[in-house]
Amino acid sequence: MTSEACVSRTKRRPRAVASVLTAGAMVAATMAVATTTAQAAPEHVDNPYAGATQYVNANWSANVNAAAERAGGTLGAQMRAVADTPTGVWMDRTGAIYGNVDGPGLRWHLDAALEQKVGNTPIVLTLVVYNLPGRDCFALASNGELAATPEGMDHYKNEYINPIAEMLAEPQYQDIRVAAVIEPDSLPNLITNMSDQKCQESAPYYREGVAYALDAFYPIPNVYTYIDAAHAGWLGWDDNAGPAAQLFAEVARSTEAGFASVDGFVTNTANTTPLKEPYLTDPNRQINGMPVRSASFYEWNPDFDEAAWTANLHRRLVAAGFPSRIGMLVDTSRNGWGGAARPTGPSTSSSLDTFVDQSRIDRRVHRGAWCNPAGAGLGERPTVSPAGFPGSNLDALVWVKPPGESDGSSSEIPNDEGKSFDRMCDPTFVSPKLDNKLTGALPNAPVSGKWFEEQFIELVQNAYPPVTPGSDPTPDPT
Repeated sequence: MTSEACVSRTKRRPRAVASVLTAGAMVAATMAVATTTAQAAPEHVDNPYAGATQYVNANWSANVNAAAERAGGTLGAQMRAVADTPTGVWMDRTGAIYGNVDGPGLRWHLDAALEQKVGNTPIVLTLVVYNLPGRDCFALASNGELAATPEGMDHYKNEYINPIAEMLAEPQYQDIRVAAVIEPDSLPNLITNMSDQKCQESAPYYREGVAYALDAFYPIPNVYTYIDAAHAGWLGWDDNAGPAAQLFAEVARSTEAGFASVDGFVTNTANTTPLKEPYLTDPNRQINGMPVRSASFYEWNPDFDEAAWTANLHRRLVAAGFPSRIGMLVDTSRNGWGGAARPTGPSTSSSLDTFVDQSRIDRRVHRGAWCNPAGAGLGERPTVSPAGFPGSNLDALVWVKPPGESDGSSSEIPNDEGKSFDRMCDPTFVSPKLDNKLTGALPNAPVSGKWFEEQFIELVQNAYPPVTPGSDPTPDPT
């Protein structure tokens, strides 16, 4: 982080409940205030990942170790080497709070985090809050359980957000730093997909729901909120990036605490956009008289990677009113793009598209190909305050998406989770959204969130940096 970013954020102090939250969130806030008055509140630091260990989800680790046992040999050893990597815990429906067929509930994870905590060293649990009414309005594979209706909003507040906030506010968990990723894909959809009827219907609930979650978590000093901010290939264009920063600022201002309710933003959640494109470092470089960013793959988007997008976004957020210390996270769980297909240097072609296609490490057919993309690999392991990202103010590189969990099913699979079949997950589908190209999705995928071992095998084989058997994936506190 920059020296400016290392200045501690103003500590949040418990306040009278009525002055902090809207009436609907008072229960959660009351417990938070009770917690802080019963015993000394933990310090709310600038970067929750700094100086802390990170929670390892034993449920995900068990899937990895079982896959390693089946694979055997070098591949199995590589899988075991990443089995103890910290990953995000997803609350993707109300039942996930209490435990369901996909795994144990939130309390189980909090108790496990306490068991993993070493002495006085803080521990961070990355928690994904993901259940808005009308969730993922422009996709089908990750639709949720709640309709975009007043009844859905009421359920979201009282049956979903409030129970989570109440649990996080319990005194026994105050030494766990919870980094809450707030509603992936929600606000970004309001920038690019408002021509879609479902997104129009969902829009007011997205704004209200995100603000409500921020208000509910703000009084809990050990909770840190990171709003999802899509990725470079979604919002990098000026026409998207500027309005996105303004929308984020509007939502923050609509909360009781304003900008103070937001600790940061997270990019590339569950996506595969590279952290850096090492051989495409200048979007304005001329190839045969045309800038690289005008190539078909980039479509005039100047942000080729998450390093560029986070720096671009941070600058715009500060201009929109956020404090300069606002932090950034990048999900690097699946953006490594290693293996035999990874370029080893820039192309020498004088044809613009050929130059870009031979130089880019992102091997997708299109930057909009989001579902189980073939060729993806594990990315940088979780790292705190990574160097080499000027202007981004990165708090950490994290694995928000647990590698090996599907993005969506390759064909229709009946389920009771509200998850529909999205043709973007069908490897045989020629998509108009991808300039009439095949999706590049892997075949035989289960519904989103389910273990997809064939994908995990590819992720390990295509990891970059490559996975070394016997290595320790756990980031050291720094």
